[in-house]
Amino acid sequence: MSVTDTERMKRVGLNGDEAVAYAAKHANVDVVAAYPITPQTIMVEKISEFVYNGELDAEFIAVESEHSALSAAVGASLAGARVFTATASQGLALMYEILYIASAMRTPIVMALGNRAFSAPINIHCSHDDAYAVRDTGWLQFFAENVQEAYDLVLMAFKISESPEVLTPSIVNLDGFILTHCIEPLYIWNERYIQEFLPDRKPVEAIDYRNPKTYGPLALMDYYMLIKRQQYEVVRRARATIDRVFDEYSRWSGRRYRAIKTYMMDDAEYAFVVLGSTAGTMRSMVDKWRGMGRKVGLVSLTLYRPFPEDDLRRILSGVEAIGVMDRSHTYGGPGAQLYQEIASTLYSLDEHPRLLNIIYGLGGKDFGPEDAEAAYKYLMRPDVREVWLGVEG
Repeated sequence: MSVTDTERMKRVGLNGDEAVAYAAKHANVDVVAAYPITPQTIMVEKISEFVYNGELDAEFIAVESEHSALSAAVGASLAGARVFTATASQGLALMYEILYIASAMRTPIVMALGNRAFSAPINIHCSHDDAYAVRDTGWLQFFAENVQEAYDLVLMAFKISESPEVLTPSIVNLDGFILTHCIEPLYIWNERYIQEFLPDRKPVEAIDYRNPKTYGPLALMDYYMLIKRQQYEVVRRARATIDRVFDEYSRWSGRRYRAIKTYMMDDAEYAFVVLGSTAGTMRSMVDKWRGMGRKVGLVSLTLYRPFPEDDLRRILSGVEAIGVMDRSHTYGGPGAQLYQEIASTLYSLDEHPRLLNIIYGLGGKDFGPEDAEAAYKYLMRPDVREVWLGVEG
């Protein structure tokens, strides 16, 4: 179907937060439990307007903290509701205890995360600290490159998470202010058609007071490791469902979705790997470099958890050097988070590409063409393994 099919969809201008709110509305969520925090606040404000105006038949739970927000979301999901929440940075940190509970209890909650730097010092702008901080909690994770992707990924996340073979919560990441507050043109669905792709939730099992069961019981040494292994297998196998839903949505919408987006990688000698909105800047730079005769390509991850190891090994094998771009860092660790994962992924190759960890954009520090050019120059230097762009030395 063409994106110009105005009977099924319409072109609008929204910022990323508003687009996410419309996605939750179009998913016909039953319960929203959230606490406002910059740069996510507009999401829950807009959803509360939908509920108050009667445009969305949902229960909006105004809680006193993010810890309570996710706790309420877990309970509502176990009761069979389709549940949405949203947060950022410190708010996600306050949820941390419940993140593990939500995934282990197999609640298919969808969360939008407006990526923001952790304090201190206090900063409200983009870093990927929060996304990386919860990479091991058992949630599926997706990264949006633009506002259209933020809208689409929320819809797909519900279908993926609620699939009976998955039943695992999802996070959709969008860069704070760069996407959350940036107005872009996008296509949103006319609501009467959304049920073709995402019908109302039919829970596999829900709390029923007439048939009492125990949820989240005590499990000691006899069962705990068995339960964790089961959860590990579920997340690993979720990739098949993710690919299937991406393919279905691509056909249904006319917008192509894959776990990994590649650009000019067929004959690339050098490559950059990136998450989030920076991919657009880097793609334009690849065009410039190609015009100069430089064989550079780009890899942008839409799917972060489960990590697409096999695809990355296939795509990145044979290149001479890779610049892994991290909007975060691990203090005292051997490189930042994405860098470590790329290094681990490529370790089994007979010939390892040279890796450069590029730390950039922390706290919303701007990343422009001149920064990309600096990154390329560092990638040409075999003696450099890590660079903090803009604060070298």
